[in-house]
Amino acid sequence: MAARRAVVKRKTRETDIELSLGLDGEGRSKIATGIGFLDHMLTAFATHGRFDLDVRCKGDLHVDAHHSVEDVGIALGQALKQALGDKQGVVRFGHAYCPLDEALSRCVIDLSGRPWLHFEVKFKAQRVGDMPTELFEDLLLGPGRPRKAQRPSRRPPRPQRAPHRGDAVQGVVAGPVDGSGARPPREGRPKHQGVAMTRVGGR
Repeated sequence: MAARRAVVKRKTRETDIELSLGLDGEGRSKIATGIGFLDHMLTAFATHGRFDLDVRCKGDLHVDAHHSVEDVGIALGQALKQALGDKQGVVRFGHAYCPLDEALSRCVIDLSGRPWLHFEVKFKAQRVGDMPTELFEDLLLGPGRPRKAQRPSRRPPRPQRAPHRGDAVQGVVAGPVDGSGARPPREGRPKHQGVAMTRVGGR
C-alpha cells in the first residue's frame, strides 16, 4: 500500500514555506514558523493525528503574524489534498470532541471538496503567547482558499483559558482529519508531551 505523502513549497512576497506531510505516520514533527504558539499547535496536530509533519516558514513577522499563519494553513491544505490523492478507499466524514481541562471543542469534517468553514470560538484574550487569537480562524480558513478539500466545523461549548482554547481547537481538528482520511485502524496510542493518549470514540 503506497505511502500517502506530499511536499509543498509556497513562496510569496510575504512568506517562504516548505511543508511535508505523511498521513500514515507516527506523529513525528519538526516545526519552525517563527511563531511559538503556532509551532505548538502544529506539533499537537501531528501528534494527535499521528501524521508526520515538517514545516519551515520564513515570514514577514516584522509586520505581523497574519501572512505566516494564513499561508501555513494554505500549504497544509494543499499537502493534505495531494496526500489524499483521489481519496479512494478512505472515510469521507470525521468528527471528534477534545476536552482539555475546562475547554471542550467539537470538530466535524467532510472531505467532499465543498469549501466551507464554520468557526465558533470566542477568546477573551487577544493573544496566546506570540500568536493573536484572531488568527486561529485564519489558520483553518487557509486550506480552503486555493483548493477544495476539507471544511472543518467546530463549536466549543465551554472553553475558558485562551491557551486551552487554542490547544483544544487544534487537537480536535487532528482527530477528524485522521478519521475522515482513514485507512484500516492503526495500533498504538499517540503521545503528546510524553504522555500516552487514549482516543474515545472515533475509529
